[in-house]
Amino acid sequence: MNDRLHRRAVPADLEPPVHPESVGIVHLGIGAFHRAHQAVFTELAARSRGDLRWGILGVTQRSATVRDQLRPQGGVYSVLTAGREESSVDLVGSVLDVAWPAEETARVLGTIAAPTTHLVTLTVTEKGYCRDAGGALDLGLVRSDLDALGAEQEAAPGMPAHSGTNLLVGGAVPASTAVGLLVRGLAARYRAARAAGELRPLTVLTCDNMVDNGRVLEGLVRAALEAAVPGDTALRAWLDEHVTFPCSMVDRIVPATTAAQRDAVEQRLGVRDEGLVVGEPYRQWVIEDRFAGPRPAWEDAGATITDDVAVWERAKLRLLNGTHSLLAYAGRLAGHATIAEAIDDPAIEARARQLLFDDALPTLTPPRGADLAAYGESLLERFANPATGHTTVQVSMDGTQKIPYRWGDTVAERLAAGEIPHGAAYALAAWSEVVRHEALAGRLVDDPRAAQLRDVVRAVGRGSVEAARPEDVARALTALPGLLPGGSGTDPALLDAVVDEAERLVGAEAVATR
Repeated sequence: MNDRLHRRAVPADLEPPVHPESVGIVHLGIGAFHRAHQAVFTELAARSRGDLRWGILGVTQRSATVRDQLRPQGGVYSVLTAGREESSVDLVGSVLDVAWPAEETARVLGTIAAPTTHLVTLTVTEKGYCRDAGGALDLGLVRSDLDALGAEQEAAPGMPAHSGTNLLVGGAVPASTAVGLLVRGLAARYRAARAAGELRPLTVLTCDNMVDNGRVLEGLVRAALEAAVPGDTALRAWLDEHVTFPCSMVDRIVPATTAAQRDAVEQRLGVRDEGLVVGEPYRQWVIEDRFAGPRPAWEDAGATITDDVAVWERAKLRLLNGTHSLLAYAGRLAGHATIAEAIDDPAIEARARQLLFDDALPTLTPPRGADLAAYGESLLERFANPATGHTTVQVSMDGTQKIPYRWGDTVAERLAAGEIPHGAAYALAAWSEVVRHEALAGRLVDDPRAAQLRDVVRAVGRGSVEAARPEDVARALTALPGLLPGGSGTDPALLDAVVDEAERLVGAEAVATR
């Protein structure tokens, strides 16, 4: 079977994908998660109401891979929903095309500026926001985009109302960061709106795992504008009045697609789908009701539209994401390749329960109508689903970006209550041991602060990673600036607990290798 899945030729026995009439959403960071989550919600909302305004232009940041997968298929792809016992395949057509900024920045800016576009959404991971250790915008990382923005703004005054004109839209310089691309897109929309005598409001909706994510992104955008065009008060006034940054919370486990899954779906469809993504049956999306203009009827697809995302967000970050990371680090140390294998290890499962129910749960106020204890039990069941194939290596990436949100507030609040969070201490020790092991192997962990982490290990060993004692590494890494909030990373009781856990882990490793 050499035929390729395409919008014009889909299997007759599946519900046909929607075919939007226009792009209404530009999505930055169109990886597997977006395609298995927000794009699915958008697909189901369109089917529910027959509203075809909400086609998605996906933007891939790191490479052209997703573009090259989906463009030959007319944007259509399949989603394999993989449960513990059953699975199903559905087609999604809400993505109309994918663009790669290295070659198509002007197109992306023009689409953000277009009057038919009403939302820009993002899933670029925590490190995609170009923040420094203190959470502020790292101007060095976005400098080329800010310079391009300044030049685009300077070239635009007096241009006629032709939104396709390069000088009006911009994009001659390829965007190098998602934040830079977004800010340049907002400026392009402002210029196009001004030239056309329109307002063109826009909603910018981030779906990444950050506390108060919409407010965080808004702050970064404003910092970028201040650095690039400090005297442009008109642009900032338009942003104040016509652009909103709602917060949101997303939840679905979306593992990497395997070759075996791709082959199995090919047998099911009768055609090859290079854009296949896999997701667990569970999916959740909570969105702050703060839109600048129209939006898809996502609530028809099961999304929760609310005035208070924070209470849902805290529960998800501390319970799901926090436990997920613990399983990743501890499982990786124990030689488990997947999260499902890690949760099947009784010793690790016990510590996951400790983090969930003893540490994190007491720090949370349940959302209205939610049973967080039952939610915690359901998480352990979801993690045990081997069909997801979520690897411990994948989940353990970018620790310094994730730990502040996943464990940080739990640690700080339990310490403030006079309690030592032993589950979180175990998790921190497991992370520390992963960092130390990678340094001993001569490798950097996959982390934006990887070189700094290696240097900490080396400094603890007085210039030699081999001489660095595990307990000293654990103490130094736990106290790493920017890792834990409110000085909790230097709390003596916490540090003693982390050191104790590190020593136990090393002892268990020694027993396992005999």
